[in-house]
Amino acid sequence: MTLVSVVMPVYNSAATLSAAIRSVLTQTHSDLELLVTDDQSSDGSMDLLRELAEQDERVLPQSAPERGGAGRARNLAIERARGDYIAFLDSDDMWLPEKTEKQVAFAAGGDAPLTFTSYFKMDADHDGESTDWVPNGRVVRAREHVNYRAMLRRDYIGALTAMYDRTVLGTRLMPEMRKRQDYALWLSILRDGAEARGLAEPLAVYRAHQAGSLSSNKLSLVPYNWNLYREHEHLSVVRSTRALAGAVWQSLRNSRI
Repeated sequence: MTLVSVVMPVYNSAATLSAAIRSVLTQTHSDLELLVTDDQSSDGSMDLLRELAEQDERVLPQSAPERGGAGRARNLAIERARGDYIAFLDSDDMWLPEKTEKQVAFAAGGDAPLTFTSYFKMDADHDGESTDWVPNGRVVRAREHVNYRAMLRRDYIGALTAMYDRTVLGTRLMPEMRKRQDYALWLSILRDGAEARGLAEPLAVYRAHQAGSLSSNKLSLVPYNWNLYREHEHLSVVRSTRALAGAVWQSLRNSRI
């Protein structure tokens, strides 16, 4: 079988961590390793990870030497990966049981080294320990194809569904940025001429947090997007302005999803 390395950053996630990890360990594609980096949690997350590792040898926890944020935690996990594919899941989200099996088959059947899927959105107040949930109709649909130009206008790839082919791309780390590290990684892959392919079936569950209005949350990312365009993508002021305007419009237009 094809080994899939699943990357999971953790910070004070004890309330949701077990459900997230169980959703990985119960995948129908069992040839996987779960590389978890605890970013100096203070709520017992690392103790829970050690317990889960004793129950299943595929759980491979590591404690970060110092707080570094989600991007750095992911990179520490990626650096330990042995798999042909690198997949991502945050510690408060979940996968459906056939996610890995279907996505590996989907990736093998195409010519795109980066793939992603549709996913469900679930209220954050859902019982964090339970994987017994009912889809409520809110689905973020994956586009069939995404290229670099389209991704500048909007991040179409949900990180909890993303998977890249390490045999084609090599080991790709996330840029050291405070926010938008995952978006920056997708852009760097597509900038090299690759195309991302989306699988229409929703195969993951995103836990939607409601801190503040959705519009204000989207707008709070504006300075990070600007820095991404200018410092990481090295776009001109004019092109960055156009990309930012398109990103804000797309985010607000889709804020009802």
